[in-house]
Amino acid sequence: MNTMVALVGVVIYALQLLIWALVIWAVMSWLVAFNVINMNNGFVRAVVTGLDRFFAPMLRPIRRVLPDMGGIDLAPMVLILGIILVQRLLPALLLDVGMM
Repeated sequence: MNTMVALVGVVIYALQLLIWALVIWAVMSWLVAFNVINMNNGFVRAVVTGLDRFFAPMLRPIRRVLPDMGGIDLAPMVLILGIILVQRLLPALLLDVGMM
């Protein structure tokens, strides 16, 4: 029983780290778009490319469903809301099952 609570805590913490990484990726993409940071820098290019490759498979199905909003991409916000929903439902499901 305590093991399940610990595992849920680790999963919730990992999801929180995923949210922060998504926010960092969104801010970095804005900074690149407004030419605040330079993509000619090798470190910046590696970080942006790595985050793009990491988040692209998660955002692709959301972008297919969302309507085209011009230049506004709402897919990261929808993904963050989905992650928060999972974070809230996971402990509630364990309470319903009787594991917590």
